[in-house]
Amino acid sequence: ILGVRDVHADHAASHIGKAQGIVTCLRATPYHSARHKVFLPMDICMLHGVSQEDFIRGKQEKNLRDVIYDIASQAHIHLEHVR
Repeated sequence: ILGVRDVHADHAASHIGKAQGIVTCLRATPYHSARHKVFLPMDICMLHGVSQEDFIRGKQEKNLRDVIYDIASQAHIHLEHVR
């Protein structure tokens, strides 16, 4: 966008975009859950024994927080790559 042609800048921008996408998905989870939709990775949900219905019902259990933490950790890893 700024005319920068550098493979390292492209790599950093890629990781920033991935982190932002993950965070946006997490922030939108309550909104989507209220509309009976869940866009979180089901493999991570299943790892913690969480179903889509748990998010839709708005449960506040530890295993749901663990799912959110694991997904947020992925965003953090992308930010660490950028740094």
